Amino acid sequence: MEAAGAAAEPGDGTVAGHCGVPTVSDVLALLGRVPVASGGAGMIDQLRQLEDVKSLAGARQAETAVAFDGFQRRVQAAAGVPAEEQGAGVAAQIALARRESPAKGGRLLGLAKALTGMPRTFAAFRSGQLNEWRTTLVVKETACLTVEDRAAVDEELAADTGALDGAGDRAIINAVRTAAYRRDPRSIARRAAHAVTERTVSLRPAPDAMTYLTALLPAAQGVAAYAALVREADAARSGADERSRGQVMADTLVERVTGTAGGITGIDLQVVMTDRALFQGDSEPARIPGYGIIPAETARTLLLDPERAGTEAHDRQDLVLWIRRLYTTPGTGELVAMDSRGRLLPAGLRRFLQVRDDTCRTPYCDAPIRHHDHILGWAEGGTTTTENGQGLCEACNHTKETPGWSAKPLRLPGLRHTVQTRTPTGHTYHSTAPPLPGNWLASAAAPMSGRSRDIAAKRGTTARSGAPPPEHAAAKNQVRVLGRAGPAG
Repeated sequence: MEAAGAAAEPGDGTVAGHCGVPTVSDVLALLGRVPVASGGAGMIDQLRQLEDVKSLAGARQAETAVAFDGFQRRVQAAAGVPAEEQGAGVAAQIALARRESPAKGGRLLGLAKALTGMPRTFAAFRSGQLNEWRTTLVVKETACLTVEDRAAVDEELAADTGALDGAGDRAIINAVRTAAYRRDPRSIARRAAHAVTERTVSLRPAPDAMTYLTALLPAAQGVAAYAALVREADAARSGADERSRGQVMADTLVERVTGTAGGITGIDLQVVMTDRALFQGDSEPARIPGYGIIPAETARTLLLDPERAGTEAHDRQDLVLWIRRLYTTPGTGELVAMDSRGRLLPAGLRRFLQVRDDTCRTPYCDAPIRHHDHILGWAEGGTTTTENGQGLCEACNHTKETPGWSAKPLRLPGLRHTVQTRTPTGHTYHSTAPPLPGNWLASAAAPMSGRSRDIAAKRGTTARSGAPPPEHAAAKNQVRVLGRAGPAG
């Protein structure tokens, strides 16, 4: 979505009516005036047409992404950037423009570039015969092929003729895999061999203070691990264990991985909650950095009632409880200080940033914090302070260091710690630290008095080059983002 109010450039989507050609803004305004159809049949037709609009918009985004990638590479080449480093930061800029994480921005750019060699799939995408997700499936299953073989599979599938109409995700994957295997069985076999190197373990939140711990393993290892858990569960159940089979399997997994029955002894959870919620039974939710929001009662049970923390009597164990006081400003809830058990500033500062920022500070990125970064670099006079520090994931920190990118801390009235990031195209994005428990909604422009707080977990703005940084919430032509209080997965 373009940010309006900037100086016009030739071909810029923000220029209304340039040479009589409608702009994206014109189309959006026209679409917004279309009334909901009357009658059930008309509504269904309209839903289908709007789905086609989404596909066409996605296809145009792909075209624009490829053009932008070429443009940025030419700019970088002219600036003397080595050929192997050209293209750095392009996916991150696309992600910010599309309000996506940097990781997804890279996948979207890869999809767009692959479609340039698959004209029939791209045509089906443009026409709405394939949506963006199913187009991604087609491209993903041909990723191991050469350009020539991928084009041949594209021709064989002929998605633009409606050959895949009515097919679900699995049917499309099977059709593409079959065609790809016929073209190059060795590449498919090499892909399977390479997949072993991508084994990993991931963690993402689940509802009700639960979480998904996922392992990507070779088939034999995954089946063996699952079978071992099943045997343990069956043995426990035959011994009159009252837990369900799934509960025994989950508890056994935790015990074997951590070496501890309850699984959390010796791990610093860093539960963040208000004193009222901890000691007075207040309902204000707590937060676990890297996970997100949990109910206050759940947090109290975890910290103060160890007999209920385990699943069974033999699993119960006492937790070592440390309490650190966090100090926030009354108007905004910004974290300004915290107790530390150590005297070394780097360790205390890293802990401070971890608690304040929760996840990567880049807008739309929910990745865990891996780097504790100087916003304004040390070589540029940046100091090692909480105001000049931020938590970033590894990828975003590397992107920040590429030519043309810059960042600086901002002091905006009524807002928590804010960072302004400037991309090579001159767009600026603002990221505000998420609220700590005990802070709720307040106006960004005029903070409410008393105990009112701003609950925007992440706020982003974008403006074209030449436009001044936004100072107030009511400023015109800004795109504002209210985001997460924990990672999405």
